[in-house]
Amino acid sequence: MSDVKKLCRSSKNKKIFGVCGGFAEYFDVDVTIMRIIFLILFFAGSLGLWAYLICALVMPADK
Repeated sequence: MSDVKKLCRSSKNKKIFGVCGGFAEYFDVDVTIMRIIFLILFFAGSLGLWAYLICALVMPADK
C-alpha cells in the first residue's frame, strides 16, 4: 500500500483550528513558518484571514 499524504487540519500543532499545523505537516516545514505566512497574508489585505477561514471549514480534521 502506498503512503499517500493527505492535507488535513492538525490535532497536534493546533492553536485555533489546526490549519497552519496541517499545512506544515503536509509540506514538511516548521509550523511557525506557516503561521508567519498567514500573518503576512492577513496584513496584506486580509487574504490570510479569508484563506484560513475557508481552509478551516473545508479541510478535514486529522484522525
